[in-house]
Amino acid sequence: MTMSAVLFDMDGTLVDSEPTHYDALVEAVLRHGQAVPDGFADRITGMSIADCHAALVKSIGLSLPLEDFVVAKHLAYLALAPGLKRRAGVDVALDLLARLNLSYAIVSNSDRMIADANLRATGLSRPGLVTVTRNDVRHGKPDPEPYLRAAHLLGVRALDCVVIEDSPVGARAGLAAGMQVIAWPEPHRDDLVFPAGCLSADPFDLTAALSRLSTPRTINIASEPLRGDHHVSR
Repeated sequence: MTMSAVLFDMDGTLVDSEPTHYDALVEAVLRHGQAVPDGFADRITGMSIADCHAALVKSIGLSLPLEDFVVAKHLAYLALAPGLKRRAGVDVALDLLARLNLSYAIVSNSDRMIADANLRATGLSRPGLVTVTRNDVRHGKPDPEPYLRAAHLLGVRALDCVVIEDSPVGARAGLAAGMQVIAWPEPHRDDLVFPAGCLSADPFDLTAALSRLSTPRTINIASEPLRGDHHVSR
């Protein structure tokens, strides 16, 4: 393959925001007089807010309508967002792309206002940055549409794009778009099972996986699903 561009997921990949999303969700549910079930955080990794709401309706019978839930959760999240940080290893990866003169875009399953808050808090916003959010497409991940739209906006072929994802949901979207996917789970998520066809990256060293794809080579695609603990040898 030829790597022309890298497409980053945002939450949990570029930005260490998954705990903040969960805290905001918990607050929204508590304010409604209900409680989030144990282990819920691990079940919703990579999900859109609509899917999270549906999971709460099914698991605890949440009676808060989706629109009201979105407002409550977003308000709680925006109050916490200024404290967000980039995920460890992101700066080194972005420096590598700059040296290789490779374009990149950000593709998020979050709403535009959340993505923009993340960009402001972490200093990732810059002129000309291509970003695709849930508000910019008809179907979110795991549908391939968000990643295909990012490739279109960058003016590159889908098959020349490399997707970086921390969740199996997003990884499925990248694969469905015909792109190479690097599974980069957060260090504590060794429970995640990524679909067959993903390349694995050490959660502490994304650049090693990117470097392997930056020069022409034959890529052997795994025939078995990758678990979150299947990392590049250190």
